[in-house]
Order: sequence, then C-alpha cells, then structure tokens
Amino acid sequence: MIVCHCRAITDRDIHAAIDWMRASDPQTLITPGKIFHALGKTTDCGGCLSLFLDTMRLNDNLEVPLELGALKELPRRKEHATCKATPRSSTTSTGPSAAN
Repeated sequence: MIVCHCRAITDRDIHAAIDWMRASDPQTLITPGKIFHALGKTTDCGGCLSLFLDTMRLNDNLEVPLELGALKELPRRKEHATCKATPRSSTTSTGPSAAN
C-alpha cells in the first residue's frame, strides 16, 4: 500500500527501513525523519504523517530499546518559583552625565 504519494513510499518500504535500522544499530531511536533519510527521500507536504506513524507502529522492531525506556521514568524537574531578582529601575542612568 502506498503511504506517501508525494515520495512514493509504501508500507513495505517503511518496514524494510525499520528492520534495516534496527539490525544495524539495536540502540537507535527510529523516527519518521530517519526512515525518510534511510530511503533516500525527503519529506514534502506532511499529509501522510498519521498513516506513516500508524504503519511504523505495526512493526515489531520499532520498540524503544530497554536501556532507553527508563528515560521516561526520570523525575521531572521541579517548577521554578517566580524570579526573586530585584527589578531594575528604568530611571537609573549610568555614565558621567548622571553625576551632573
């Protein structure tokens, strides 16, 4: 089935690219951009993105490597309180003319 009409990419092309990338580097994160690059193509209109992603998700080799899966469990940074810096006065001037 054709997934991207602009670049003539089929579901088989997508699965072949995912399988090739996973075989060549088991630790890689596979993204649509990397698939386009692996196929020697560039993106165009983006109209195929939802079907492209759905096709990617059907591939068993798409899963995130175990070592990287723990990244989403890292504690989030605490939100910083509002800035406590002293506001600068807009009437403060500097330089020799300020003393006169």
